[in-house]
Amino acid sequence: MSAPLVILAAGGTGGHVFPAEALAGALDKRGYRLAFVTDDRGTQYGGRLGALETHRLPLRKMTGGVVQKLRGFASLVPGYFAARGVIKKLVPQAVVGFGGYPSLPTIAAAIGRVPTAVHEQNAVLGRVNRLIASKVDAIASSFATTRHAERATLTGNPVRENVIALRDSTYWVPEKNGELRLLVTGGSQGASIFGRVVPDAIARLPQDTRTRLKIVQQTRKDDVEAVAAAYAKAGIAAEVAPFFADLPQRIANAHLVIARSGASTVAELACIGRPALLVPYMHATDDHQTENARALADAGGAWLLPEPHFTAEALEKHLALLLADPSALPPMAQAAWKFGKPDAAERLADLVAHLATGGRA
Repeated sequence: MSAPLVILAAGGTGGHVFPAEALAGALDKRGYRLAFVTDDRGTQYGGRLGALETHRLPLRKMTGGVVQKLRGFASLVPGYFAARGVIKKLVPQAVVGFGGYPSLPTIAAAIGRVPTAVHEQNAVLGRVNRLIASKVDAIASSFATTRHAERATLTGNPVRENVIALRDSTYWVPEKNGELRLLVTGGSQGASIFGRVVPDAIARLPQDTRTRLKIVQQTRKDDVEAVAAAYAKAGIAAEVAPFFADLPQRIANAHLVIARSGASTVAELACIGRPALLVPYMHATDDHQTENARALADAGGAWLLPEPHFTAEALEKHLALLLADPSALPPMAQAAWKFGKPDAAERLADLVAHLATGGRA
């Protein structure tokens, strides 16, 4: 008898793909066969998902102008029938969606035919997951307070293995008059506001204070030279780049992280256990980044600073207080660590295995 087959359906954004990849690893270790259904963007990823049998749906992007969005919505129809064909051919024991419009046709085609589950990475159930929530057999949530997910099972948001490997890395308590290692990251595409505000805030600090800062900052490629020049002018030791392949290790090395509050970022900060100043992207759908940040802040592991209030003046005051007395940071690191769910992939795999063997959430 062949091993049971599970189909994973996810779009091309890292926030959807990384949890799918983590679940793939957990299910693979349990002997499951796996297939991946995605759109054009999803086929660009390597790793464990890239090695799976992959089926690309004929979907168009839903971004851009009105015409482009209409074409995107229209493509869901052939996408549905293509997904239905994949399910009929593969006969999976379960189908798991990770949100985003590319997962919609696959889950819709599976409902009523195959046990289905969706995983929500954010603290607000996404629009696609919300649309089909009442029809699927199980909902897995990353936060205990996920809005619009009343019947969800809390699994946490799976993170990559290189993040889990840093779970027990030591948080080096900053000394009162010693250096403070600051990591600034704005997600996969960086954040221009960090490139403007953070160097300006630090330049406002007294020289003997600001020279204690050791900064690593991810910024947009177009902003690298300007940001690096701003730090050099202020006499600050800073490493500035558009991408850090070893970002989890950079998080582990930091005393404080300034970041957006995407679901993966929050999950990684919590898994590793590092305090953060979170500045939610104010245009995120349903303001989900604010809810993500609030969950970690309520747990004591972060400060939430809305983008309109994220100014050089406000950040200068915050950093000045921490440099004068960094004693608030270690308890926050511990609170973030306690909030983390390093076993999220295994929890999600348990839920999927239960469905695949005929159970219901």
